[in-house]
Amino acid sequence: MKKKAENKPIAIGARLKRCPEIHTMGFRPNFSNYSPQEQELLFSASKIYYPTAFYADLFNAMGKETFPSYHTYKFAQDKIKQTALFQMLGLPHPRTKVFYGPRQKKCILKEFDFPFIAKIPRGSARGVGVYLIQTAGDLGHYLSRRGPAYIQEYLPINRDMRIIVIGRQIVLGFWRIAGKGNFKTNLSQGGDISFDPLPQKALELALLTAEQCGWDDVGIDIIQSDNNLYVLEGNMKYGTKGFQKADIDYRRFLCRMILTNRV
Repeated sequence: MKKKAENKPIAIGARLKRCPEIHTMGFRPNFSNYSPQEQELLFSASKIYYPTAFYADLFNAMGKETFPSYHTYKFAQDKIKQTALFQMLGLPHPRTKVFYGPRQKKCILKEFDFPFIAKIPRGSARGVGVYLIQTAGDLGHYLSRRGPAYIQEYLPINRDMRIIVIGRQIVLGFWRIAGKGNFKTNLSQGGDISFDPLPQKALELALLTAEQCGWDDVGIDIIQSDNNLYVLEGNMKYGTKGFQKADIDYRRFLCRMILTNRV
């Protein structure tokens, strides 16, 4: 039985739990709670799949390869770090600035005209924590929360692109179309999916972004405004509704990629 497990790829997180060809151990914050046999499997594995954010750091420090990469975990749900990285790499990104503390926040209206976008910069997903700021009242309500203010120029669109990169290839891309009367395109916010062809330059930008940022399992969100493309963000916890609509079994697809050494 042990020999059979040793021949399987090793995972920690639950993403691959339903894939019998992969040995998923489950997350245990106390490493000592893994049995000696499990510890040996982790140490001897050439790669650990879905190590979780907790263990990704530790395996990276040990020089152990993981999928997703250490960098993928480091930037998950952190818009501030992502924006800084896009700016440092020269990737096209809407004009964005982060304001810290009461003194800096008083300068927002000196740098941005209404309307503009304000976001909760860390831990938010699925369109939650994204606000269209049109008045001083809107801004005051947003600033009533604690933490830094993440302010971004408003580029009027009614659709964006979600391009999913796994490993070094695009596995799915589609348009997300905003619902009537809503500026958000997120599927959880009433957006819809269209498989109309995406611009080739957007596909190339998604691959370039993933490669330069060191992300190997990510949904890249890209918008097109006035014939210009902009990277909005990378989503490491992307949903699978697009796969479902494309009639793709996401978990089996991912499992096949691992078993054929494509990631």
